[in-house]
Amino acid sequence: MPTPTELTDAQGTLIEPLLPASKRMGRPRAEDRRTLNGILYVLRTGCRWQDLPPQYGHPSTCWRRLEAWQANGTWEKI
Repeated sequence: MPTPTELTDAQGTLIEPLLPASKRMGRPRAEDRRTLNGILYVLRTGCRWQDLPPQYGHPSTCWRRLEAWQANGTWEKI
């Protein structure tokens, strides 16, 4: 069962089509749902990015993804 800072399966299913597709080249992309849960954790708890629990992936990945999603309008769609 997800914690209050994590997406449920139903929420994840609704949000998934709104997220940009991963690029086919280069390093494998970190899982969007895990990264989004990390972003939500920081926004809801107010913790520092470097204090993000490891279950959400690397803090810089979450921060960079949030910045990119804000810049390209994805965050507004979500």
